[in-house]
Amino acid sequence: MADQTDKTTHFGFQTVPEAEKAGRVQGVFNSVASKYDIMNDVMSMGIHRVWKDAMMDWLAPRPGQSLLDVAGGTGDISFRFLKRAGHGHATVLDLTEPMLVEGRKRAEAAQMEGSLDWVVGDAMALPFDDNTFDVYTISFGIRNVTRPADALAEAYRVLKPGGRLMVLEFSQLPNPGMQKLYDLYSFNVIPRMGKLIAGDHDSYQYLVESIRKFPDQETFLAMIRAAGFDNAKYRNLSMGIAALHSGWKL
Repeated sequence: MADQTDKTTHFGFQTVPEAEKAGRVQGVFNSVASKYDIMNDVMSMGIHRVWKDAMMDWLAPRPGQSLLDVAGGTGDISFRFLKRAGHGHATVLDLTEPMLVEGRKRAEAAQMEGSLDWVVGDAMALPFDDNTFDVYTISFGIRNVTRPADALAEAYRVLKPGGRLMVLEFSQLPNPGMQKLYDLYSFNVIPRMGKLIAGDHDSYQYLVESIRKFPDQETFLAMIRAAGFDNAKYRNLSMGIAALHSGWKL
């Protein structure tokens, strides 16, 4: 039987030891943290905001709910959740502390200070008890996790019975011709934007590659079901450029 240290995974299009991936991902987000929100607007032409609003529409936050927002970075999802819920509590967890620091600087953070926690942590080993949260979200983050199946298992563990998982992630266009055009844009434009705006070509090259390595909608849906979630479904956004996956701990 192979030693655990022999296991490999992908870091973009590179094959790396599993033990190295988290550190490399941290390096990417340490590098881009201060420009992350600006680059999201530029890369998606602002459409990421529409996708996040669609996530909230389907999620329909209720007053008093507790949210765990994993890979929550600068708090975009948590702020939206708390505004929709009216009152509640959100815990933003991220592997990269500089992302959380940027989140705390945002105006919304000051307005919602009493309803927010910011925690440095690993999606594959959450520092929370079983059956703690009503809702678990992860937005554009699960493709960066070394073992996504482990992250889904942890999501199931920390959700209360009746709790809901929702994942927003880049996905695959069902039309090969459209996918090819999207890839041409992604690989030729986004890393150059990263260099121009964030001073970092390589990090955005990785982020584009990581999108192409992530499983398609049906494959990821099967992973959610395998983690124990019921009533699992997905919805395509912008024809499949991104997708929302939902599941329940019943």
